[in-house]
Amino acid sequence: MIDFAQKHPDAVYLTEDEASMYLQATTTSVWAPVGQTPIVRVHPQRDKVNFYGTLNLISGEEIITKAEKMNSEATAVHLKQILAAYPEKQILLFWDRAKWHGGQAVKQLLEDNPRLEIMKYPPAAPDLNPQEHVWKTARLHASHNHDRSKMAELATRFERFLRTNKFNYSFLEKFNVETICAMSK
Repeated sequence: MIDFAQKHPDAVYLTEDEASMYLQATTTSVWAPVGQTPIVRVHPQRDKVNFYGTLNLISGEEIITKAEKMNSEATAVHLKQILAAYPEKQILLFWDRAKWHGGQAVKQLLEDNPRLEIMKYPPAAPDLNPQEHVWKTARLHASHNHDRSKMAELATRFERFLRTNKFNYSFLEKFNVETICAMSK
């Protein structure tokens, strides 16, 4: 990373992750009169929407892609969106080791776009990824304790929250460069 930063002083630093959102509300708290058991409605369907989310570690802005499936092809579509958002910039993207981050579609896209470099988080370390904090905040504001009955409404609410807010996280200050480099091995 030190070499990358020295070679590309105007680079963009991003972190990426995926999340699935279900129509079933997650209940974080329920108010009820003393002595009365609260009734929590349960949606019987397992409808879901998958999101790819990429956080700009400097500006706090999000790039979001909805996807039916999380696979190499969907990942490549999201990476194209990232490349389009920063057309003239070198990009260092931090991400985990999800199986859909591999595959032919992703390998080909990375080969065709050398300005996009990848640095992987260590295995089983979601707490290091700031995008996880973005998901948590978005769920708190858009999908916990919701009363939506249609998946499309809930997904739009979730996506709107992500697109209209900035998420500041001191990842680059929290971890020094040597620690980040060691994490990626």
